[in-house]
Amino acid sequence: MNTSSIHTPVGDADPQETAEWRDAFLALVGTQGPERARHILDGLVRLAHTAQIGWSPELATPYVNTIAVDQQGSFPGDLAIEEKLASLMRWNALAMVAKANAEYGELGGHIASYASAADLFEVGFNHFFQARNENHGGDLVFFQPHSAPGVYARAFLEGRLSEHDLAHYRQEITAPLRGARGLSSYPHPWLMPDFWQFPTGSMGIGPISSIYHARFMRYLTHRQLLDCTQRNEQGKPVAERRVWGVFGDGEMDEPESMSALTLASRERLDNLVWVVNCNLQRLDGPVRGNGRIIDELEKLFRGAGWNVIKLVWGSDWDGLFARDLTGALVQTFANTVDGQMQTFAAKDGRFNRDNFFGQNVELQRLAQGMTDEQIDRLKRGGHDIVKIHAAYSAAHQHRGQPTVILAHTKKGYGMGQAGQGKMTTHSQKKLDEAALIEYRNRFHLPLSDTQAANLEFVKPAEDCAEMRYLHQQRQRLGGYLPRRQTDAAVVPVPALASYAAFATAAAGKEMSTTMAFVRLLGNLLKDQELGPRIVPIVADEARTFGMANLFKQVGIYSSVGQRYEPEDIGSVLSYREALDGQILEEGISEAGAIASWTAAATSYSVHGLAMLPFYIYYSMFGFQRVGDAIWAAADQRSRGFLLGATSGRTTLGGEGLQHQDGSSHLVAATIPNCKAYDPAFAGEMAVIIDHGMREMLVEQKDVFYYVTLMNENYAQPDLPDGAAADVVRGCYKFASCLRTSDGGQGPKSFKNVTLLGSGAILTEVIKAAHLLAAQGVSVDVFSVTSWSELARDGRACLQSQLAGETPVPTPFIAQQLQGSTGPIIAATDYVCAVPESVRAYLPEGRRYVTLGTDGFGRSDTRAALRSYFGVDAAHIVQAALA
Repeated sequence: MNTSSIHTPVGDADPQETAEWRDAFLALVGTQGPERARHILDGLVRLAHTAQIGWSPELATPYVNTIAVDQQGSFPGDLAIEEKLASLMRWNALAMVAKANAEYGELGGHIASYASAADLFEVGFNHFFQARNENHGGDLVFFQPHSAPGVYARAFLEGRLSEHDLAHYRQEITAPLRGARGLSSYPHPWLMPDFWQFPTGSMGIGPISSIYHARFMRYLTHRQLLDCTQRNEQGKPVAERRVWGVFGDGEMDEPESMSALTLASRERLDNLVWVVNCNLQRLDGPVRGNGRIIDELEKLFRGAGWNVIKLVWGSDWDGLFARDLTGALVQTFANTVDGQMQTFAAKDGRFNRDNFFGQNVELQRLAQGMTDEQIDRLKRGGHDIVKIHAAYSAAHQHRGQPTVILAHTKKGYGMGQAGQGKMTTHSQKKLDEAALIEYRNRFHLPLSDTQAANLEFVKPAEDCAEMRYLHQQRQRLGGYLPRRQTDAAVVPVPALASYAAFATAAAGKEMSTTMAFVRLLGNLLKDQELGPRIVPIVADEARTFGMANLFKQVGIYSSVGQRYEPEDIGSVLSYREALDGQILEEGISEAGAIASWTAAATSYSVHGLAMLPFYIYYSMFGFQRVGDAIWAAADQRSRGFLLGATSGRTTLGGEGLQHQDGSSHLVAATIPNCKAYDPAFAGEMAVIIDHGMREMLVEQKDVFYYVTLMNENYAQPDLPDGAAADVVRGCYKFASCLRTSDGGQGPKSFKNVTLLGSGAILTEVIKAAHLLAAQGVSVDVFSVTSWSELARDGRACLQSQLAGETPVPTPFIAQQLQGSTGPIIAATDYVCAVPESVRAYLPEGRRYVTLGTDGFGRSDTRAALRSYFGVDAAHIVQAALA
């Protein structure tokens, strides 16, 4: 052991005693080994805490590799071939982006990120990333989004993409017209449904999603639905399924990246490995110019309970560290911030000789005998295949904790003066001829000057050693990645009457639609086939929504069961945690709950096992709070239900501005595969849930449902006969109120009016209809269950008309209103833009007035709020008579 880097602290009152302690500890390590040394240190730490001396161990370790040279193990692959393959991937990725931008300067793309991460990916592809096949469920791999060109480059060599496809990078509309496949900018399952599995383009969504996917795999295993662990089947070993995430150091600043770290350690998710590509640069400049991001992340992850592996320096540095008898290298690294390290990356060997190794005599001696080119080629750990393999292998073998590998790289690695380590390298999309030839030379690519200048793609002959090796390594790991599959068995859905008759034939019983949903869910959970596939999810609001009865019925999932006796153990609603519990209680974390929902909602494609998640939450804390995560879930083709409870601006009376939702349906309408409904009655809600389950589980359509629920109790009518299909399409005629004798007090100008209402405000619309009838006006009342579905239908009809199709289709809302007359008044508990979305598709020549709850919420009674926002019965009457 090199002990020279262990310095005596300044102001040491007794250096001799310090030296004796140090020597005693080193003697302990030398004679009894690291395990005994760790035992003694743990004991001393406990003693220090007991003595309350105000000290804790430093969480950061020296700026060197966690895995020492003598702990690496032998590299199992062909290093020369893997380096050649990585060089080919780098070139084809660069050529793809540069070619697209040479032809169309507006397309964009990224070269530098993959240049820094290529070896991190390639070691995974060649040695660790298991594909899904008949023998293995497959690993889950989250790819750093800006490195997508490198993944395409590998798929090209594998024969999964053609040169013609690569030539149409970021040309998804044009490509099919030219007989090619357009390649999406980043990983997007919606755009490439057989290729990409996880969308990672929005920073932070990938990291948190990977954690909850790893936890969901444990959930499936513990509930005995799908075994994701290491095991033997028919006498053959089956490796544990893992989640791998390759992310950027700048991405770690996103709150979502960090928010679930302790969940991963608390759940002991040793099936999770993160590789953080620490190239030290964001889009604009250094991630931590005046600090060291690797040190910062090490402290953060260690504090959160993760196993941390630092992959800082490549094999070229091993000899330098071995010769460094004074600890000069470690001390210098400790005093070098990332901004300066980036400068070293951007400069050549001569600059680094003068400005790094020239800092003191000890460093100068280390550099003696090295040429400037050798100094220039000193690799950082994330570019050394042997070191990367050692780190991945250690992570693969580690038990009891999730692992993060902090891999030190250079952004734009190999791009030379054109981009390596430059502040502008993230946006570098074009290279001149000299830079291309320099790149060719740097990686020994089989290209002439002309071929390099023309950005020609390189694909070796199929029978060459490199190509045989590439295919052999992937076949050994089960096939090619990424690859998205959707072969999941149909899950039968019970008949509506078997679980929801109480809602469709409510006979005027008073209940809220939230209570009706919880009862419906409880009934579905009892179904032998569908029940086990249901995943109830809450963010610490189960009691608020009346779901406490489910605690005993199906239990709350806990990876350790229940190690305590709950305070309410004698209650019929007692809090029950269990290893096979079904409810995912995510605590106060909407970001975590939606990530958990997404993991369940994509289980059909990720695991080949269809699950049906129901995530119920305060509707204000859905699209408004985690809208980006919902958008990513839509991209991933999720199937499940989002339940926005206590919805509407005026229904959640006293909670006020932050809790009262008047906009979620507006946002939901912007997501193409989200079908949003605002049912007023339990029967409507039941029909919508039933239809959604059949659409997702039986027909296996890539849609998800957003259904808003209310906490207001009122009489629930029977669902009218024959109304179910119209409920699903978005609107049905609820009732007609004929005018009564009014003693001559009725209005003279018109005799009829049409009222549209949805959700909580439909009850006000019905009251208004009776008030109008008493004044001599006949009223037709329509329940609008989905404004967005009506608007989509209307747009589809309009598109058909513009395309010249005959006969011209009539929008469904116009069909429904054809039998009615008079002005049309629409009232909702949401902003006016929601009912305004159907204006263009109404019957011609009729006045249309929309009433909504625009503005901030207030705390007051429902009656006061509805009067204030102008959506109560009196204001509806006023609008009708105006």
